[in-house]
Amino acid sequence: MSEAYPEPLSIEHDHPSRQLDSTALHHTIRHVLDAEGATLVHLSIVLTGHDTVRRLNQSYLEHDYDTDVLAFSLRDGPAPAPSNTDETTVEGEVYVDLDTAAERHDEFGTSFEEEAYRYVIHGVLHLVGYDDATESGQAAMHDKEDQYLDAVPLPPAS
Repeated sequence: MSEAYPEPLSIEHDHPSRQLDSTALHHTIRHVLDAEGATLVHLSIVLTGHDTVRRLNQSYLEHDYDTDVLAFSLRDGPAPAPSNTDETTVEGEVYVDLDTAAERHDEFGTSFEEEAYRYVIHGVLHLVGYDDATESGQAAMHDKEDQYLDAVPLPPAS
């Protein structure tokens, strides 16, 4: 345990009415990190809503629109390339818009929980070095998301 971070993985429920199962979410995140060969320094997952995610998107990325997830690396230097070695370390924050998951899950034929977990996994994949700026990058990330969603049992839909 680092002195700077009392807990290497923290989940903050910052939404007034929507939540995810913290234990299952911890398991999912650990599975992704282990499968990607990433070493966890610190990861903070913030489960929040439109207002917070939009404010962060405007402040830090100068994007004036809602988005489903934002991932911020707290490491210096460029993002690492995805690899299956222990050289990738993760130190960052992921903000997940649970309102977007609730609004859009039907569109994709998924449950609210599955959609929200996809956003969490997507954010973690960004922190281990995946990029979705191109069509091929988007396809690779979507395949990885599917792989990890299939590998972990999701809690029952609420």
